[in-house]
Amino acid sequence: MAAWNSRDLDGFISMLSEDVVWHDPAMPAPAVGREAVRAFAHTVLRAFPDFTYTIIEPTCVAPDGTKCAVHWHATATHLEPLDPPGYAPTGRRIDQEGVDLLWFDGAKVVRIVTLFDIVSALEQVLSLDLRPSPGSRREALAVGLQRLRARWLRATRPAAGPKPAPPAEPEPGR
Repeated sequence: MAAWNSRDLDGFISMLSEDVVWHDPAMPAPAVGREAVRAFAHTVLRAFPDFTYTIIEPTCVAPDGTKCAVHWHATATHLEPLDPPGYAPTGRRIDQEGVDLLWFDGAKVVRIVTLFDIVSALEQVLSLDLRPSPGSRREALAVGLQRLRARWLRATRPAAGPKPAPPAEPEPGR
């Protein structure tokens, strides 16, 4: 966190294994390897130059030290384009909580899974209310569009059908 907050990407990256895998709901696909993580971090820090994490205690560490969960709070202001995907800066402040799950091999992080409410983050970045109020016209419109899409999917794609039964256990002695 200190390396990230001070924009020391070399220091941040040095704590990761060469083949680190980072899953984050803000990524189109997991970042695999140090350079992919560096590219993602650069994209985020360019778009949100004041992006700062703080740890919310306690940090939970597995007894063998190979895993931990870190509850965090992040704030940032969207001042530059977020590219990819190409979102224009809104100047809006983002305030988000989440959890990072980390796996270690010795002193290096080998896997990161970031968990947070992506809809809330998108609402803040896009300056849109993505969750319509119950009973509102927006909710009725969203339901209507979902039903049209579901009907189209059923008409254009084969039905999934029931799952096949698992193979029977062999009898003892056979």
